[in-house]
Amino acid sequence: MGDIDGKFWFAVQSSNAADRFGVTGCEPSVLHYHFDEDNLEDVEKEIKNIEDTLGEKLKVIDDFFYSHNGYTNDQLTELNITQDELSDYADLCLGKQIKDCIKETGQCSFDAEC
Repeated sequence: MGDIDGKFWFAVQSSNAADRFGVTGCEPSVLHYHFDEDNLEDVEKEIKNIEDTLGEKLKVIDDFFYSHNGYTNDQLTELNITQDELSDYADLCLGKQIKDCIKETGQCSFDAEC
């Protein structure tokens, strides 16, 4: 339910991944997130932080997922992609969805199951 469709990456991305973009989800069993234009700067800052952290790996991961719907651990090993980098990439995708939603509608709300 909410403004963003999709699921968090199984075994890679935690349900509270959106916390890193400046809003803390509400517990207990479901985290509720609400971002608005006041949060846009924080979201964009964290997106840049993740992009900087991934560095040149970002293009490698982007290129891989452009041509693949999924992955295996062997494929990640071949590309020298760590679980932490994959988790950061999943969070980057989420951050971009949040940013786009805020820019398009002025706000972004969604729930994440814990």
